[in-house]
Amino acid sequence: MMDRRTALTAFLAASGMQVEAQSPDHSQWVAKVLERMETIKTGMTRATLLTVFTTEGGLSNRSQRTYVSHDCPYFKVDVIFNAPGSGIEGPHDVILKISRPYLQFSILD
Repeated sequence: MMDRRTALTAFLAASGMQVEAQSPDHSQWVAKVLERMETIKTGMTRATLLTVFTTEGGLSNRSQRTYVSHDCPYFKVDVIFNAPGSGIEGPHDVILKISRPYLQFSILD
């Protein structure tokens, strides 16, 4: 049985798409970025989150927002905060939930 990477490569080659060889430098860079992103955990503050991520466009509110990695705007997480009171986002808002990192093109608005 083929592993997923081999199957995907075979599919892409059969469909006429070129497949570039995997670069160890690219893989190491992606691993480093993912490790950095995964340092952010529930219970941390918005201020800490902003050392690794920045805000993205699209719909959001004080308690829920999508963030993109400083290293690459296609690496994203969705975050839910405990943001008591009303008003603007605060640096002391606490992360209640953070999604797994995912890939998506940028949202411009």
